[in-house]
Amino acid sequence: MKVLLVAVLAGVLFSIGLGVAGMTHPDKVIGFLDFARWDPSLMFVMGGVVLVDGVLFRLILRRPSPLWAPAFTLPGATGIDARLIARAMLFGVGWGISGFCPGPAITSAVIPTRETIAFVGAMFSGMAIHDGGRALWRRSVAGIPEPLPPEACG
Repeated sequence: MKVLLVAVLAGVLFSIGLGVAGMTHPDKVIGFLDFARWDPSLMFVMGGVVLVDGVLFRLILRRPSPLWAPAFTLPGATGIDARLIARAMLFGVGWGISGFCPGPAITSAVIPTRETIAFVGAMFSGMAIHDGGRALWRRSVAGIPEPLPPEACG
């Protein structure tokens, strides 16, 4: 229960930060990417986040474990490959076209507009198509069974 509460509080804090920084407005992102009317404020928001995260991440990992979990869960993959680059490019194109990335889009869905509803709907549809396609590929092409859900392993 504590882990869920911390996750909700972190999400609320993240949403408030996005709102205060103006990152829930697609015009802010488009203004950063449009060199004709460049708005550097996004660069300062990103710089502030990278600075704070860079310092706190190192300090937190000095602890033997998180406060409410037995161990830290860090990603195993650290390399850059073609798949990562392709996915980053796809994310960037979607971000540049719409002015939304997932966090601000979900935050903006609290006060929905047509654009927000369209983006969030397309985002969740894309996730479902990806998951369904991946499961189909794993079963038919690769012959790999789907992994068990975490609750079945416990």
